[in-house]
Amino acid sequence: MPELKCTVQTCVHNKQFLCDLDAIQVGGSDAKHPRETCCDSFQERKEGAYQNAYSDVTGKASDTSKIDCKAVECKYNENCDCHAGKISVEGSNACECDGTECATFSCR
Repeated sequence: MPELKCTVQTCVHNKQFLCDLDAIQVGGSDAKHPRETCCDSFQERKEGAYQNAYSDVTGKASDTSKIDCKAVECKYNENCDCHAGKISVEGSNACECDGTECATFSCR
């Protein structure tokens, strides 16, 4: 599983730059550039929840995750499974998944 760094602090699954999901889905079936990808697993953190989630790291968050990747033109995509050593999901002020991107995406 790839090492996952996530800078999307507005996502409910982000716990100090780690993701508390065992698997995420990266969208962008027609992507040719990172900005055309997104984290389909993104869920916006509602007002007031940020403080509690940020300060309460449960130990469930991890720096590795299975990546179900729909960006079929990415050189790291093998049968919708990401094989990059490390990936970075970015979109620090995202309000929805379209505000995120897989910064590791590289077109074949």
